[in-house]
Amino acid sequence: MFQFMRKGRLGVFVTAAIFSASAVSTAASRDTAADTAKEAVDETPLHMLVSIDDQQIKVYRGLDLIEQSPISSGKRGHSTPTGVFSILEKRRKHFSNLYDNAPMPFMQRLTWSGIALHVGKLPGYPASHGCIRLPRPFAKSLYKMTNRGMHVVVTRGSAEPQAVRHDVLPQPFVPATEVASLSGSTIDADPALRGAISPATLQAALDIAQPENPHFDRPLRMIITPRKQPNKIKVLQKLLNEMGYKAGPVDGVVGRKTRAAIGLYQEITDQPVTEKVTDALIARVHQDAGYEKSHNATLRIRRKFRDIYSAPVSIKHLEQEIGTHVYTALDFEQGEGSVEWIAVSAEGGRGGPSDDLLNRIDIPEKVARDLSRMLTPGTSLTVTDRGFKRNTGLGTDFVVITR
Repeated sequence: MFQFMRKGRLGVFVTAAIFSASAVSTAASRDTAADTAKEAVDETPLHMLVSIDDQQIKVYRGLDLIEQSPISSGKRGHSTPTGVFSILEKRRKHFSNLYDNAPMPFMQRLTWSGIALHVGKLPGYPASHGCIRLPRPFAKSLYKMTNRGMHVVVTRGSAEPQAVRHDVLPQPFVPATEVASLSGSTIDADPALRGAISPATLQAALDIAQPENPHFDRPLRMIITPRKQPNKIKVLQKLLNEMGYKAGPVDGVVGRKTRAAIGLYQEITDQPVTEKVTDALIARVHQDAGYEKSHNATLRIRRKFRDIYSAPVSIKHLEQEIGTHVYTALDFEQGEGSVEWIAVSAEGGRGGPSDDLLNRIDIPEKVARDLSRMLTPGTSLTVTDRGFKRNTGLGTDFVVITR
């Protein structure tokens, strides 16, 4: 039997005896207000966390745990992969095309290679061929709550979402309010404004100042992954050649010509002549040559399983582990200037705490502005050094396998 948890909401009760039209109107108004409040709460993004060690699945609405259930994951030889997934497809009735047409009711696909959530037997231990089996009542309830694209994070140990605040996490774009503050009454009261600003001009300015996001109901899936770094010896050879030290071919091999060029450079710059490549030597050559390292990571964005944006960003101390971390924006309305974020570490302690990792990320100002304008409720940002699976042609989000 699965455990069922709901966040408390304000209820509205109306007496059975209605004596007047005004009472009916009041009751209807209060019911509408309650329904509106309920809908507002329900818009907080859902996400699922599955623990293989605990054989549990937990469903969160933001930070609030609303449902949980035991599961049965993949048995030895067919283990369920851990990582960051999204629901790719949903079918109430489905049959396996891999395992003797086995029934898979309330199927929610996580990979096109055969991993899914579905109804199945729960013997109390891992027993499936890789899928995540659920008890029927829970699977049916969960099926009604989810949408394609919803995140499912599968971990070995247990994980919980944590509130996180950091300047690197995008915030909603807020247009300038000076023009918007010029109401009709303000213009009418000021003769100078009345002659200078026509209603058409004001409306055009307002349209520019307060753009609508036509994709506001579609969460973005963003990912930051490191780029392959250039060979430091090749960069050193290239820079020495450009400065006239004749380091030979740019091949990454510290041969006779390269050592001689290093020695000559050290002699001319009053350094001990060792002809050895060191971090201090590389830093000095970079400085003297005016060399600036390029961005060492890439930000990619998908909407509805399609690539829509990419840009270079930077990660400090790339030699250190990053792990895999998922940050999710909670609900907000168009025009609001802030949104809360939550974080989940998908690999336990690898890479350190999720909030500390954000200190290592640098997003260029223009990219940050672009993200602010595109941001929608439920948008997620995954930061990982694992890479991600490329689009299969059938449509996916950024799938990150951590095992």
